[in-house]
Amino acid sequence: MKDGQGRTIDYMRISITDRCNLRCRYCMPFGIDPLPLEDILCFEEIQAAAFCAAGLGIRHLKVTGGEPLVRRDCCRLVNMLKAVPGIEKVTITTNGVLLGQYLDQLEEAGIDGINVSLDTLDPERYRSLTGRDCLDSVLEALKRAAARIPSVKVNAVSLDLGQENWIGLTELAAQMPVDVRFIEMMPIGYGREFPALDHRVLLEEMGKRYPGMEEDHTQHGYGPAVYYRIPGFQGSIGFISAIHGKFCSSCNRVRLTSQGYLKTCLCYEDGTDLRAVLREGQKSGTGRGHYCWPEGLRPDDRELQKRLRAAFEEALMKKPAAHCFEDPAGITESGNMVSIGG
Repeated sequence: MKDGQGRTIDYMRISITDRCNLRCRYCMPFGIDPLPLEDILCFEEIQAAAFCAAGLGIRHLKVTGGEPLVRRDCCRLVNMLKAVPGIEKVTITTNGVLLGQYLDQLEEAGIDGINVSLDTLDPERYRSLTGRDCLDSVLEALKRAAARIPSVKVNAVSLDLGQENWIGLTELAAQMPVDVRFIEMMPIGYGREFPALDHRVLLEEMGKRYPGMEEDHTQHGYGPAVYYRIPGFQGSIGFISAIHGKFCSSCNRVRLTSQGYLKTCLCYEDGTDLRAVLREGQKSGTGRGHYCWPEGLRPDDRELQKRLRAAFEEALMKKPAAHCFEDPAGITESGNMVSIGG
């Protein structure tokens, strides 16, 4: 699938909830007023969107939130997405709090990779950042996942917390077969005012500490990370540098929010309401909880897929050439990351 700039789009991130069991200071420190469950896409709607995306060339899906594992039957959804013809990989990003509880089910569902969001290894700092005291259980789940799942990564937002913080996270790749990726803070929502590291500086400092560090050109995933190998390490170190390593010219992704809004760029509020397309002409009530998929309707229904395809194609033709995070005045996205999908 090509967008209006001629870029190949083969990766879709799918947020399945706006809820989370942590209160990270740069994301949702005070919690949120959660959306009514009936406004969130049901699993069949998500699968219908995946059928359409796969038909247009999407090959890789990332399940996100909020925190995806707080949604009941998240592992069943993974299995549903794995069943979509044309989808090659389904991975998930989690904060790890519930990972130990659901690791067996994720493995049984066929998950291809797990990303664990973790910004510090200091217990006090972790509690201050997240509002919870559960670092030990997250680390234990990470170790178990690394021993069983084909691809496990640690996602660390590059917070300005001192050298010992990034060193500790980097060393995780020495201790177990995980890739550790540092992600520049997006100037969206609470993140606009949060102190963060410039990746140009971080890479320079890391090179001084690990003089044998060299670029790693092997395939690690389907996103924009640039990887490096450090001698003796089991995993690699990645940098996702949206601000100081702008990669818009090779952007290959779109995002589907938990409400069914198809976003083509994090920087702008522009997008397409797929929920309206999915529920067009449907009268199925919600009762209590999530929207009920109409009885007898298949997620790959031909007429439904025709409408979805038209909406996808229109959105992709309007995908911006580049973000403007370096010019905050041009950013039109006013939501927080938890409502957009990380």
